[in-house]
Amino acid sequence: MASRRCLLRLLSSRLVPQRSQHLAPVSIATRTLTSLSEPLGSPAPRALASPRLYYPSRCHFATRSSGDEDDEEDEEEHYDDEGSEGEWGDEEEAVAAKKPSGKTEEEKVAEAAEIGYKVLGPLGADEKPFKPYEPVFAVVQIGSHQFKVSNGDSIFTERLKFCDVNDKLVLNRVLMLGSQTQTVIGRPILPDAAVHAVVEEHALDAKVIIFKKKRRKNYRRTKGHRQELTKLRITNIEGIDKPETAAVAA
Repeated sequence: MASRRCLLRLLSSRLVPQRSQHLAPVSIATRTLTSLSEPLGSPAPRALASPRLYYPSRCHFATRSSGDEDDEEDEEEHYDDEGSEGEWGDEEEAVAAKKPSGKTEEEKVAEAAEIGYKVLGPLGADEKPFKPYEPVFAVVQIGSHQFKVSNGDSIFTERLKFCDVNDKLVLNRVLMLGSQTQTVIGRPILPDAAVHAVVEEHALDAKVIIFKKKRRKNYRRTKGHRQELTKLRITNIEGIDKPETAAVAA
């Protein structure tokens, strides 16, 4: 840079006397004729002397290498991965309606049976499925979770497919039945036992904060996750002898 500045100063000092030459006073007409007689394509002497004075090199503006630009693009891509989400990954409070799965009724019944339930249909307006408490319990399996329930209990499971609020369900994967006088254990399930329930609500559980980080990418995110749940109300347990009400009251 220092040598270039010295060269520019030297060229400019040589060009100054040429520009400051004293011209004899002539008339305006003579100057016009002289300017017209000069060829139009003749280059200026200053441009010939120092062409680099008007065309500086652009290498001085390239302050970043191509590798730095690639890193910046990577960082922008990582920041844009979740740019639409808020700081905590806010979700809608209401559970969005599920889109139609496009499966047939047979496929829906088979998939529900694998989880451990069967949909009977919506609850009628004149039906009263809820009964007083009975000293009978059952252990049922829904998906990969097991619950010990009695009639009148409410349980939360992972969101069940193909059922809406106020639908009647039959939990057919019963592992154990028990009362005050007997206990029946399945191997692994009891084929003649069944637990009836009603879908009360589809809701979301408490928000869990998940922290995400990627090394050497300047990427840090905190995202909130809420699991979809289904609330069931147990109405009846079948498959075991129930004691009479008089004996329970005594």
